[in-house]
Amino acid sequence: MLMLLTVIIVNYNVKYFLEQCLCSVRKAIGEMTVATGERNVEVYVIDNNSTDGSIEYLQNRFPFVQFIKNSVNQGFSKANNQGIQKAKGKYILFLNPDTILPEDAFTKCIAFMESTADAGALGVPMIDGTGQYLKESKRGFPSLWVSFCKMSGLTRWFPTSKLFARYYLGHLNNQETNKVDILSGAFMMVQKAVLDKTGGFDEQFFMYGEDIDLSYRLQQSGHQNYYFSDCTIIHFKGESTRKDSKYVRLFYKAMVQFVQKHFHGELAWLYTGLLEAVIWLRAAITVVSREHGERTIKYEGTPAFYLAGDDKSGNEVRSVLTTFPNYSIIAIPEDAKEWIFCEGSSYSFKQIIEQLKTCPDWLKPFIHASGTYTIVGSHSKDQRGYAIVME
Repeated sequence: MLMLLTVIIVNYNVKYFLEQCLCSVRKAIGEMTVATGERNVEVYVIDNNSTDGSIEYLQNRFPFVQFIKNSVNQGFSKANNQGIQKAKGKYILFLNPDTILPEDAFTKCIAFMESTADAGALGVPMIDGTGQYLKESKRGFPSLWVSFCKMSGLTRWFPTSKLFARYYLGHLNNQETNKVDILSGAFMMVQKAVLDKTGGFDEQFFMYGEDIDLSYRLQQSGHQNYYFSDCTIIHFKGESTRKDSKYVRLFYKAMVQFVQKHFHGELAWLYTGLLEAVIWLRAAITVVSREHGERTIKYEGTPAFYLAGDDKSGNEVRSVLTTFPNYSIIAIPEDAKEWIFCEGSSYSFKQIIEQLKTCPDWLKPFIHASGTYTIVGSHSKDQRGYAIVME
């Protein structure tokens, strides 16, 4: 049976974040079903040999999802290609497990793709768990000059310059739809017919660089990549990756692979040499070390939360919080530094996303999806997030 959309999610040891993600996917499917009059979305979760019992935890909770468990970690590219081989959708959405979508994500994005003749792929604005805009939502082609500006710090010093900030396309308004070079693999919607021509992800990229490579090949095939500004998602960046020296080496190794694959001529050797030098320089100065996956939260003292949103969902939160030896719920918002946004029938994921955009810097937000016994949050894009769990 031909589907309108196939959603492919590759998971590795982030079952609690994936649970919240799938709750938002279910709501987005529901809204699109109402809009089209039929259920025409299929969802695949490809599990890369997680050791946290992801499939066992999630399978009964989400019967609409088709779970595939790999016996070894195949990497991001190969696992996504497993999903492509099974996909029946006119469009394919590659989605990270540590994301949360608004209810109208599918209807809006597909409507844009249907009405834009030259659109081969689409990405959207992403915010982190504190509401901060993620610059990698749109990127330029990593030419020698663009890469030099990024690695030398010029991009950081001149974040809106058309000359120096092309890596993140800082000269383009974040709130406007534009054609861009590179889309993020955290949320990338692609025409299946286009993928049939270009092929899926290049499996030489185990992690990182695969979205750059695919975006480039989509452009080379004569299609456009669009940054579609009318749909914002949460991406708890880094939940399924790590930001230590190994991450730095993997990232720049992927860039070297990209250069060797697509760059030719007398400057290719210079570009490759520059990237390899940066690998060791960045790895040497990286001092942040993290582990894979989530961590359950531990407090010293008495945590105090303000519950915002749906009352029924808030009662579920109270049940989860009973796992704490001591906690308090604050009635006055201004008195609490930690808010839990409770999604439910009277408070949508879209409302949570819009409110996160206005969060003050001091606020530590968490999110709870109705019907779950989990609360998740990430208070820095460079640190692992937290999961509060009742088990």
